[in-house]
Amino acid sequence: MDLQGKVALVTGGSGGIGAAIALALARDGAAVVINYHRQKEAAAEILREVELLGGRGLLYQADVTQPEACEGMIKATLDHFSRIDILINNAGIRRDNLLALMKPEDWDAVTDTNLKGVFNCCKAVLRPFLRQKSGGRIINISSVAGITGNSGQTNYAAAKAGVIAFTRSLAKEMGRRGILVNAVAPGMIETRMTADLPQQLKDTVLPHIALQRFGRPEEVAEAVLFLARSAHYVTGSVIVVDGGMSL
Repeated sequence: MDLQGKVALVTGGSGGIGAAIALALARDGAAVVINYHRQKEAAAEILREVELLGGRGLLYQADVTQPEACEGMIKATLDHFSRIDILINNAGIRRDNLLALMKPEDWDAVTDTNLKGVFNCCKAVLRPFLRQKSGGRIINISSVAGITGNSGQTNYAAAKAGVIAFTRSLAKEMGRRGILVNAVAPGMIETRMTADLPQQLKDTVLPHIALQRFGRPEEVAEAVLFLARSAHYVTGSVIVVDGGMSL
């Protein structure tokens, strides 16, 4: 259990990729703070699963678009566990539409959650990381849409591309302090977020995936776990987990 004694915070941890990440970290020995915005019951179920694994966990409600909420979440983590070692920025939303039809509020909602939320959480955690003098790891969940673009997702793709540029820039700033900053870019993963995509779109995408199937949240969590515990000389990188869709 390589993460024994470590404390990890997972934003958007109530389901899908976030839940899989929280459980993978707990299995590896980390105490896990599970952030949620609205899905309290789902988040509580993930906490129960963490505890069934013999792990320690904490639920925390926060809207990552609000800087004060993110600062409060980091403080609560420190108050409860006395430290924080790993930040996983996973919280994200989609509001898809063609740009000609996209409402300004849908652009703002997606970029605020998916990009500004990463900024808010990273800014809040840096001071504790620096004060602990034991490094720290930040793993930002981007998307292949941020690399290849995607019709009907200019807001989502722009935010996720921003996450990649943000990750690489922060890695350059924090490397000398021993803080590793990386990103994971999933492709089509079977989650609540992708479940409502039109079947026609899914049928169009599938032939372009080299492995000829959609991914599972646990497969994204495997990449996150590698970055959280093993990747001692990896920073500013983006691990693509898409089954070969972006080849």
